[in-house]
Amino acid sequence: MGFLNLVGNSFGCSASGERLVSAARDGDLQEARALLEYNPRLAWYSTFGGRNSPLHYTAAQGHHERYSYSRFASTSVVKQSSGGLFSWLLGEKSSQLPPLDVPLPGITLPPPLPDFVEPSKTKVTTLPNGIKIASETSVSPAASVGLYIDCGSIYETPASSGASHLLERMAFKSTTNRSHLRLVREVEAIGGNVSASASREQMCYTYDAFKAYVPEMVEVLIDSVRNPAFFNWEIKEQLEKIKAEIAEVSDNPQGLLLEALHSAGYSGALREAPNGTSENYTAPRMVLAASGVEHDELVSIAEPLLSDLPSVKRPEEPKSVYVGGDYRCQADSDKTHIALAFEVPGGWFEEKTAIIVTVLQMLMGGGGSFSAGGPGKGMHSRLYLRILNNYHQIESFSAFNSIYNHSGLFGIHATTSPNFASKAVDLAAGELLEVATPGKVTQEQLDRAKQATKSAVLMNLESRVVASEDIGRQILTYGERKPIEHFLKDLEAITLNDISSTAKKIISSPLTLASWGDVIHVPSYESVSQKFFSK
Repeated sequence: MGFLNLVGNSFGCSASGERLVSAARDGDLQEARALLEYNPRLAWYSTFGGRNSPLHYTAAQGHHERYSYSRFASTSVVKQSSGGLFSWLLGEKSSQLPPLDVPLPGITLPPPLPDFVEPSKTKVTTLPNGIKIASETSVSPAASVGLYIDCGSIYETPASSGASHLLERMAFKSTTNRSHLRLVREVEAIGGNVSASASREQMCYTYDAFKAYVPEMVEVLIDSVRNPAFFNWEIKEQLEKIKAEIAEVSDNPQGLLLEALHSAGYSGALREAPNGTSENYTAPRMVLAASGVEHDELVSIAEPLLSDLPSVKRPEEPKSVYVGGDYRCQADSDKTHIALAFEVPGGWFEEKTAIIVTVLQMLMGGGGSFSAGGPGKGMHSRLYLRILNNYHQIESFSAFNSIYNHSGLFGIHATTSPNFASKAVDLAAGELLEVATPGKVTQEQLDRAKQATKSAVLMNLESRVVASEDIGRQILTYGERKPIEHFLKDLEAITLNDISSTAKKIISSPLTLASWGDVIHVPSYESVSQKFFSK
């Protein structure tokens, strides 16, 4: 009754409305007609009944002669209701609407989604000449294809210095089969993206677009890698751009320091900047990897284009010896950039150590005093809480690692005001010593770092480009692609003792110290090194 009063009061006719409802329900049409004559606004109630309801009949009969209009329920309501006014309040059920808890007759529902979807498996085919073709499928409408080559500065000679950087710049330019303009137009026609990158150990060329264009993608990719024209005017243009990059090195002090750490820290192949020569592009040193492509389709397209590559024995990888060292560059800058680094022994081939170092970097974390992407990134990491929150003189303070097949670097990079440089070095050394001391890292910090590492890896692998790169680089390094479950299992097994013992082992190697900018206040190499070996 309260609900009826609420509705009735909104029209100013509560009592009369109740009487109208009662009369219609009891079949007293004379009483209902009299009420409608007295208060025409009660005709509103007729919209809640069907055409066959007593109330609707009363309203229609009582007003047809006096008014040129009458109010009827909409077609949908007429079809859906047959029990009169508010029949649902009385527990009645419509004869027109089926109950919501019973499936509609004649309707076949699709099968429910499974609780677990088996991840796509990587399939690998090795051609007779030694080149490997690897791929995994995905439900994405796009695909990414890449050609990965075991070629970099570790295979360099002094005569070919700078070649791989130039090869990276010359990627997807003119070939012996198509001009640069034609190549660009073909890529644009299918909405594709192409890119190339060179590193110390590998070269990669990638092409991603809709998977319907996989044949075109593979053909253009292989043509660009195998048949570059190397026209003089294109080489000259790219050399000028490389010179401009070198001249602007001061715009990227962190990149400069990373190169300086390699130059000072290694004796041998890894000290060289990325270089390479096309003579290293042989079948056993190549992997064609793809994400979002059916494997049989990829093999059928690529095999005719790659089967004639020479099968030359893969050369032994040049050795690099980590020795540590010091690099300082006085520059016109109001900041001091400093990096302390140590060797990660074994590199990727010491898989457990490499995974621990990855978690250790996430645990130490860090960042900058200004975050372009908004506040909060890394705010729970040790370097953020212990350094950036307490020392306003420091602009950035973060852990980093660069891991290669047989070695790697781990350390801390800092940017600070010049007169705070000495203190910043002390803080960096102190943080590295802390994580190497048992009991200084809590289980909560380790668990957070493990979850952050897991999230970063899994979310990155959702990208078809990253997945393709992961396939190519793993096969070049290990000869196979290890499933992600293998990585996650090793990650979950990491303990607090693993963190401290690995960190202690790392900082027991010789120190590499690099600085750029106003370096007058940077402590001497010997004094910084002594902080680690006097403990």
